[in-house]
Amino acid sequence: MNNLLVLPLLLPLCTAVVLVFLKNRVSAQRIISAVSVLLNLIVGAVIVQQVREQGIQTLHMGGWMPPYGIVFVADMFAALLVLTSAVVSAACLFYAFGTIGEQREKHYFYPFFQFLLAGVNGSFLTGDIFNLFVCFEVMLIASYALLVLGGTKLQIRETLKYILVNIVSSTLFVASVAYLYGVVGTLNMADLSLRITETGQGGILSVIAILFLIVFGLKAGLFLFFWLPGSYSAPPPAVAALFGALLTKVGLYAIIRTFTLIFPQQLFDIQSWIGWLAAGTMILGGIGAVAYGDIRRILNYNVIIGVGFIAFGVAVGNGDAMNGAVYYLVHDMIAKALLFFLGGMMIAAAGTDKLSEMGGMIKRYPAVGWMFLIVALALVGIPPLSGFPGKLLIVRGGLGEGEYWLTAVGVASSLIVLYSLIRVFMKAFWGEEQSAAPAVGNVGNDPKTTMSWKLAYIPSVFLLLFVFILGFASEGIYSYVSQAGEVLIQPALYIEAVLKE
Repeated sequence: MNNLLVLPLLLPLCTAVVLVFLKNRVSAQRIISAVSVLLNLIVGAVIVQQVREQGIQTLHMGGWMPPYGIVFVADMFAALLVLTSAVVSAACLFYAFGTIGEQREKHYFYPFFQFLLAGVNGSFLTGDIFNLFVCFEVMLIASYALLVLGGTKLQIRETLKYILVNIVSSTLFVASVAYLYGVVGTLNMADLSLRITETGQGGILSVIAILFLIVFGLKAGLFLFFWLPGSYSAPPPAVAALFGALLTKVGLYAIIRTFTLIFPQQLFDIQSWIGWLAAGTMILGGIGAVAYGDIRRILNYNVIIGVGFIAFGVAVGNGDAMNGAVYYLVHDMIAKALLFFLGGMMIAAAGTDKLSEMGGMIKRYPAVGWMFLIVALALVGIPPLSGFPGKLLIVRGGLGEGEYWLTAVGVASSLIVLYSLIRVFMKAFWGEEQSAAPAVGNVGNDPKTTMSWKLAYIPSVFLLLFVFILGFASEGIYSYVSQAGEVLIQPALYIEAVLKE
């Protein structure tokens, strides 16, 4: 039993409650939030190391043993995602200090930020599928508030669409959980796996599995992503980075956990379904990335391509592909957050998000330009940057399983990412310089919100370091990733750790 497992949820939750009572004390909110995310970063690192040395960690709430009580479980997969979310959230928080604006800070931005982190971390660590639903809802309610905070027309319109989609998916989620409990009689994920294996997965269980795929596919932006490009274009860059890095990844985590643990793949061929969804997501996301001429939409469609590529690894399902999916998931969380940071800085520098109205910014903002180029190459999978190990493993896994058409789509999606981001780099930073924008430009969709460049550069450089570390230290990091992949390939390890007396 490891009492540390509750801290990634408890720290942001308690912090959020405290911050609610400090509405007009912006400096105090900043300090408390910063201390909280840094403590979470330390806790995440400790949990990863404990899992590395001691194996899967569990925490039985109230002393109730599974399957009767609430259990938190940290295998290496969950632990790595908790640590990565801590890295990303720390960077997003410090980026927000310089870009979010005092009006949003005085209207509960920091409490909602912390509530969202509590939901994200709880989703990664819970070993109970109903509590996964609860943590999802905590995360989503906080995201509704962060999305609409600022009250622009665009934000209000996109928030209504975002809420509608998530209400539908949440209704399907709770219905699926209810049906599953009615059929199997338990909600503990490890116990569910045993009982479904004993029962045999057919009939109603197959329908329930499809419902879960629809629910998590909606939340991850897997094929059914019509809501994502507009919704993620509405908030300020700090919030968009948080959404792009974390929210879709929670949906992907739920797909991976559900269909490697609860619904045995050998009894229900869910992999082919995920494969078709992954291919459609990469193709349609690629079309969107090259069709639009504004930075926000281009970045959002690149989020969608990343979701499809990770799902490609899950669909293949062998050892290399699952290890690659874990590695690329960690990379994508960090790289996408950095991409949104840099996109926000470019918009602030140019005073517009239209590529046709940008140009020549490399003279005034060389650091932004070269950081953008590096993260673009990382997302494409150019060695030795962070995207290369994960992409290599997924492609090798796809070829090893004979999934040539899906592998071809995955490789083509990388070329589309390269084209779309290099197009942004060339048009924004090279060519004829447009009329010079002020050093402090508008951020997001709120003309009253300006950027502190110093507070924007620091978290950007922080994430850029991880882009290099994940690439250059890939051999050492792979030992952690392979431990995560082993549990996904052999769910008996997870089941034994949770249900042992």
